Amino acid sequence: MMYFCSMNTRLNIVILIMFLFIGSLKCLAQQQSPQTGAQKSIYLTPMCVYEGDTIPYVKLPTVYIFKPLKFKNKRDMNNYYKLIRDVKKVLPISKEVNRAIIETYEYMMTLPNEKARQKHMKAVEKSMKEQYTPRMKKLTFAQGKLLIKLVDRQTNSTGYELVKAFMGPFKAGFYQTFAALFGASLKKQYDPTGDDALTERVILMVESGQL
Repeated sequence: MMYFCSMNTRLNIVILIMFLFIGSLKCLAQQQSPQTGAQKSIYLTPMCVYEGDTIPYVKLPTVYIFKPLKFKNKRDMNNYYKLIRDVKKVLPISKEVNRAIIETYEYMMTLPNEKARQKHMKAVEKSMKEQYTPRMKKLTFAQGKLLIKLVDRQTNSTGYELVKAFMGPFKAGFYQTFAALFGASLKKQYDPTGDDALTERVILMVESGQL
């Protein structure tokens, strides 16, 4: 039991290291104006013109229909529901990573030289460490490995490729070797039609609100 906890902690460290090189996230604050009882809410509906008539246009959410699952035993059923819980926990983080990469890349392209980019990345490392350390500590070993795959799904780049792009091949190789010691791999790719077909099914249904 103590060995498992050690592996879990170290894998989370590896994942955290990967996140340190991805970029800073912007905090989006939602501003709501107070409403009195006399005020009424106004809803704007998109419109479209069809054969000369203006009619409301409402986009309905996608509904996925899959073949019902058949579990061999109770253990398989429990593993399925555990997968649903894990996806719901780490999918939002993988989407944050994708946004962070886009924002960081766009910002770094505005910097005048390599020295300025390196300075920015050091500030990013500090910011990401403060933001993600508490969250990474709460992940289990299985959730950590799933997160590495979902990062690849969202960004079309493995954790190894991300570290290599931002920090160079030497550090990417070092962290990949470190991760391999604990049964993880930053080079792990997401395979939605193969090994990860069930995970992809769960993700689609979670995103559509069916799970």
